[in-house]
Amino acid sequence: MSASPAARRKPKRVLPGFGLTLGYSVAYLSLLVLIPLAGLFWKTAGMGWQDFADIIFSPRVLAAYKISFGAAFLAAVINAVFGFIVAWVLVRYPFPGRRLIDALVDLPFALPTAVAGIALTALYAPNGWFGSVLEPHGIKVAFTPTGIVVALTFIGLPFVVRTVQPVLSDLEAELEEAAASLGASRWQTFRAVIWPAVLPALITGFALAFARAIGEYGSVIFIAGNMPMVSEIAPLLIVTQLEQYNYAGATAIAAVMLVISFALLLLINSLQAWIRQRGGRGV
Repeated sequence: MSASPAARRKPKRVLPGFGLTLGYSVAYLSLLVLIPLAGLFWKTAGMGWQDFADIIFSPRVLAAYKISFGAAFLAAVINAVFGFIVAWVLVRYPFPGRRLIDALVDLPFALPTAVAGIALTALYAPNGWFGSVLEPHGIKVAFTPTGIVVALTFIGLPFVVRTVQPVLSDLEAELEEAAASLGASRWQTFRAVIWPAVLPALITGFALAFARAIGEYGSVIFIAGNMPMVSEIAPLLIVTQLEQYNYAGATAIAAVMLVISFALLLLINSLQAWIRQRGGRGV
């Protein structure tokens, strides 16, 4: 007996209980993400426009945004470059201690951020191991914006390495050998074979490191110095507003930070999708 037309038109689900699992996923996501964000914007919407503008356009807040996003972007760029190099070395070159170095890459994941901040401050302070060497040359790291970049680079490196490493591992060596047999130089092989395959993963790692750095707090407050207009990050400014019971000011700063972060990540993801489409068309 053949199935009815309605049964034939009914789409087949890969997983059983699709409706139940979808409802659970939406409810779980709402509790963890959507409802808190809606509460943030609801609290901000209760302010008048003039009060909102006075907070988000104040010189101290603008300086904090500039430091937070600028340092996060610079740290993500540094991690994209050196994270790719680290992943390349770990995948392509066998050497003594490779497993140890591979394990150390994940150290920022396991290390509490406050411990990382204290350790970096001790190293780069004027009397620290690295700071005592850099200080005579006029290079100050601790208690400056440079220290913020160092801390954000430290906590963001694993995102790039762990995103690029599997792609390099799965890249077939026969493709490089074929390019070499056709007379391609090492640079031409890298540009035409390796780079197109790695670029989407590298952009993903960059986006993850950038997003992680924007909201970083624990590892930064110790090494930054936290001087207003100089080395004060936006998350610290939000905490300061909360300690002063200025909840409206804290939510206003957080809302602007959230909107800017979402716009930047959307731009990065759009760029990544465009690159993948070009790769799929063989352009």
